[in-house]
Amino acid sequence: MKEFVLEKLSDFSDFARHKSLVEILRRWQAGSGVLASPDGRHLLLLTGGSQEMKEQQLSTFDRIWSCSPPAPLQESRRGAAPAPATAVGIVLENGRTEFWRYAPCQARWELAQTANLCNSPRARVVSVCSQGQLIVWCEERPPSESSLTPAKSAFSYCICKRTFELREPGVELGSVQIVLHNSPSYQVLSAADGVFLWPSDASLGSVSKCLLIWTPWDDRVTITAPAKGYVKTKNLNPLESDFKRFVLDCVGFLSSVEPCDAHHVGVSHCGGLLLVDRSNAIILIQSDGTKRHIYSFPDGSFGPDSKMVVQIAGTTLVCVLGRILYLVNVSTGKLMEKMVLTTDVLTLLKPHNRNAIQILTKTGIYTAKPSASISGLGHEVCNSEAVLGEMVFEEACKYYQRRSLNSTRLTVEKLKKGGMFQAPIALSSILQHYLARRRASSLQQEAYMKLLHVMDTDLQSYSSLEQLKASVIQASEKEISRYCHDLVEQEITRLFHSELDRENLVYLNSVFSIFPRETWKAIKRTLQLQQNGEGFVSARATPDVWKTVLHQGTVSYQDTTMNGAIPVFELICHSLYRFKPKWLPRFVELTQQHVSGTWNYGGKENPENVPLYKRAMSVLQAKDVAANADDTTELEIELLLCSERPKAILQAIRTLIFHKKWERVVAAAQQYSQKSPLLNKEIFTILLEEFSQHRNLDPYLKQLWALCPEDITVTDILNVVLKHVPKSEQDTGPYSKDGSLLTVGLLKPLLSKVLQRECRANEEYSCVLQAPTFPPPTPPRNHRTIPRSVTDPCLLTVSQQA
Repeated sequence: MKEFVLEKLSDFSDFARHKSLVEILRRWQAGSGVLASPDGRHLLLLTGGSQEMKEQQLSTFDRIWSCSPPAPLQESRRGAAPAPATAVGIVLENGRTEFWRYAPCQARWELAQTANLCNSPRARVVSVCSQGQLIVWCEERPPSESSLTPAKSAFSYCICKRTFELREPGVELGSVQIVLHNSPSYQVLSAADGVFLWPSDASLGSVSKCLLIWTPWDDRVTITAPAKGYVKTKNLNPLESDFKRFVLDCVGFLSSVEPCDAHHVGVSHCGGLLLVDRSNAIILIQSDGTKRHIYSFPDGSFGPDSKMVVQIAGTTLVCVLGRILYLVNVSTGKLMEKMVLTTDVLTLLKPHNRNAIQILTKTGIYTAKPSASISGLGHEVCNSEAVLGEMVFEEACKYYQRRSLNSTRLTVEKLKKGGMFQAPIALSSILQHYLARRRASSLQQEAYMKLLHVMDTDLQSYSSLEQLKASVIQASEKEISRYCHDLVEQEITRLFHSELDRENLVYLNSVFSIFPRETWKAIKRTLQLQQNGEGFVSARATPDVWKTVLHQGTVSYQDTTMNGAIPVFELICHSLYRFKPKWLPRFVELTQQHVSGTWNYGGKENPENVPLYKRAMSVLQAKDVAANADDTTELEIELLLCSERPKAILQAIRTLIFHKKWERVVAAAQQYSQKSPLLNKEIFTILLEEFSQHRNLDPYLKQLWALCPEDITVTDILNVVLKHVPKSEQDTGPYSKDGSLLTVGLLKPLLSKVLQRECRANEEYSCVLQAPTFPPPTPPRNHRTIPRSVTDPCLLTVSQQA
C-alpha cells in the first residue's frame, strides 16, 4: 500500500501563453535553468544551447488568474540574480545586468534599468546569486597588461558583492566591494543562512577539498570539508581579504582530506546545502559548517548521465533520480516512498506551505500527498519513533567500529553496558525535536522513557553544567576562581583516568595552557604528590594514572608544531618546573620506578622510547620557559644523576667540574662509583685528569685516592698524569690558582698505595713460584705379596729380584 500519491495541480492552462510554455518545456534539455516565484505565479525559463538558439534566453510566464502582486523571487542560478519585490535581474557573462520589473496592472514585465555589474570591462562573471539586498558573484579577472606573468592563473578570481535597492523608476546600485580576492573559481549559492561557495575546479589540490560559507551580516567565513566536517571560522578583514592567506593555516589538514567530488549540489529550502557525493549519500551541510548524513542510495543507482533534483520540504527529503521519485524522512533517514514517474522532472517548487511538495514537470505541476486510504500514516511515524533509540545506538556502533583498532564486533548491548557511548548531544537534540511535537501515544512514550533512562546520567551532567554556567555569570571574581579550580580538577581527573586519544591530548594541552596554576594544583591532588619532613617527595597514584602519565606522544616537547600536542609527561614536568622545580628530579625518579625494562645500560635507546630524564631536560631547554640559568643548570645535574645511567652520571660530573663545584664532584663520585667497577674507573680517570691540571682537588685527595680501582696500575696512573699535566709553568691551564705545578709529593700517597697493592700481588705470586718442586714426586710403590697358590717359578724369581 502506497503512503503517497501524486495529484496534478496545473496543466499550464492557467498560465499566459501556455502553448508556448508547453512547447518550450517539450524541447527542454539538461543544463537549462528553471526559476519560480515562491507563490508559483511566475515561471522563468533560461533556455539556450540548441542550434536554433545560439545564446541563452530568459522567458517569463505568468498565471493569468492572479491580480495581486507576486512575491519576491528567492531562487538563483548562474545567469539570473533575483531581486526583491516584483523584479528580476539578468546578469550576462560580461557583467552587463538588466533589471526587469513586473507591472501587475499591465500584466507584463518592463525593463527598469541596465548597468555594468563589474568594475572592469574585461571581467567575466562565473556565477551569481542574491542575498537579501546584496548581489554576490564570482568573477574572473584577467592579468593586467603590465603584469610579468600574463598567463592565466587558477587563483585569478574574486568574490564580489554589491548592494541594490529598488526605486522609482529604476534600481540604485552601491559600489563594488571585494569579499575575497586571489581566489579559485567558485559557484555561489544563496541560502537563508548565508552564501555557500562551492569549488568549481576539482584539480586544485587541498583548496578544492573545502567549502566556504559566508554570512554577510557579520562578515564571517566558515571553512568546512564535506568529507570531514567543520574546519574553522574567521572574521574577514577588508584589508586582509586575500584567499591564500585565509586558508594557509588549514592547508596541511586539508591535504589529508578526500576531495569533495559530488553528483549534485544545491541549496535546500531549509537553509542548508544539499550534497550528493560519489558514495551515493545525501548530506546536508548547515551554515555553521556541520554536516549531517540523511540517506544513502543503494549501489548501482547512479549512472554516468544520471539527472538529479533534490530538495527538502518540511521534514521530507524529495529526490528525483532520473524518473524515480524518492521520499525520505529527514529525521529518521527512512525511505517512505519510491515511485516511478512518467515524465521528466524540471525542478521542485517552493510553495507557501513549507511542508508541501510541488514538482514541476514537462506536463504540469504536481504535488505529493499522503494517501487518503492510509489513515494510519501517523501510526507509521510512531513505529519509526519507536525504533529511534535503537537506530541512534546502531549508528553509534558503526561510528565507533570505524574508529576502533579492535576487530571484535561492537554490538548495541556492549555499547550500552560498557559505558562507551559518547554522543549525548545527538541524543539530546533528538529528544528535544521529538518531544516538541509528541502525540499521546503509549508506544511513543515508551520510546521516550527508554531514551531518557539511558541518558539520565548525561542529562544530569548537562543540567549541572548549565547551573554552573549560570552561577559563574553572576559570581564574583573570587567565586569564579574557585569554580575554575573545581572544573579544571574534575577535567584533569577525568582525563587521567581514561585512555587518551589525539583529541583528548590536544584538549589537555589547552587546559594546561589556559589554566596553569589550576592544573598544577589538580596534578598534585591527582598524583597525590607531597613532601615529608625529611624533604623526600612521594606519590600515591594508581597504576592507570601512571599509565596516562607515561602516555607516549607523537612529537617531542621541542618539536611541537601548530598541529602538535605535548605528551602528558612533558606537561607535568613543565608545571613542576614552573611552580615546584625542586620536586622535578624526584618526580622523574618516581616515574622511572613504574617503567619496566627501559633502563638497559648496554642496550641502544629506541627513538620512540626516549629516556624520561631526557624528556624532562627537554622541558628545561624549551624557549617558552623563562628561568634563572643557574637554577636550570642545577636541575639538569640533578636529572642526570637521578637517571642512574653511566653516560648521564659522567655528563653530570663533567658539568659540576665545569662549574667548579668540587665538593659536589667528590660527593657524586663517592656515591656513584659503587654502582659498577667500570663506572668507578671512568670517574676516577676523569678526576685524575683534573688533578693533573690544577690544585683545586688537593683538599679532597684522601677521598680521591680511596676511589682508586683495584685493577689500575702505576703505569696507568703515570700515563694519565703525563698526558694531562701542563707542559710548563706558564701553561698551567685555566683552573690554576698560583701557577704551581703537580709534584711527586702529591702523587706519592696514590703511587705508594698502588705499589703496595702490586707488591702484595707479586708476593702472592712468588709464594706460588717458591713452593716445593712442581709437580710433586711420584709416591713409592707398594709391593703386593704373591699368593702361595702361584707356582710359576719364573714369576716367583722375578718377584724376588724386584
